[in-house]
Amino acid sequence: MYKDFHELDIWKDGYNLLMQIYDLSEMFAEGEKYALAPQIRRSGNSIIANIAEAHGRYNFPDKIRVLYISRGEIVETRSHLAVAFGRHYINKEKFIKLNEGYKKLTKNLNLYINNLSNNKK
Repeated sequence: MYKDFHELDIWKDGYNLLMQIYDLSEMFAEGEKYALAPQIRRSGNSIIANIAEAHGRYNFPDKIRVLYISRGEIVETRSHLAVAFGRHYINKEKFIKLNEGYKKLTKNLNLYINNLSNNKK
């Protein structure tokens, strides 16, 4: 049965993580209003946007290429989280929770990519 992009578990997981990113980035220092806050939001948004874009593509290699971009955005978002933690904008518990959430998303995204790769053969 066909699923729309927002029904994919990886998209839903990325969306839920992004909503947490939005909530916590609102509490960043005022000086981060035009620096770290928009960067972490952009990379978090890009994760789910690329999952959605890949879902709309019907050529397997092209789908997979776009999903690789999403995977890179996960790493970028995790880097921004590390900076936020280092600057004491988020506590250790929140950092670990979000970082683990993005690691799990990476794992599930890799499974999805592998599944698509096997289907194209």
